[in-house]
Amino acid sequence: MNQPGVRAPAPAPLLAAQALANTVDFESDHDELRTVAGLERWAEEQGLCGLRFGEADRAACVEFREALRAVCEAHTGVDLPGGAAAVLERLLSRAPLVLAIDAEGAARVRPAAGLAGADAVVAHLAAGIAAAVADGSWPRLKACAAESCRWVYYDRSPAGRSRWCSMAVCGSRAKMRAYRQRGARQG
Repeated sequence: MNQPGVRAPAPAPLLAAQALANTVDFESDHDELRTVAGLERWAEEQGLCGLRFGEADRAACVEFREALRAVCEAHTGVDLPGGAAAVLERLLSRAPLVLAIDAEGAARVRPAAGLAGADAVVAHLAAGIAAAVADGSWPRLKACAAESCRWVYYDRSPAGRSRWCSMAVCGSRAKMRAYRQRGARQG
């Protein structure tokens, strides 16, 4: 997955969530999940091998992707649309997680056994998000504030207040627009 500018990808627990959110490029109108075959390719790339999907699974994954992007936008300080919360609640309720304890006594959340299709994808991402909530990295997965971009990136800035995927591209465009608007008001 290409990162805009010089951004490093998200930490391991959030890589799959970032990858799902970035399966669509709004500027080029390219959507990797436009077809079931595209979803199957994406799942294989994420190590979710052997899953089979139908059109309903593809639609659910796209729905999850857009709700996930809305949460990442909320991480920048905008309100989460109520519809996104409802979508997440519905899809997450079909993708249960279990607490696994290893031989050394370490605990981690993992998808419940027997999940298939979109439910398996959602549970896999939810397990990563749960780990990121536990380590404090979850709120730093953000969506670019540029409406034409909305790329999901990991904010590694010291203060955690980054708003754009790339200061050189989207940040620069936003600053130029603001500059022109100020000039128009003054002139």
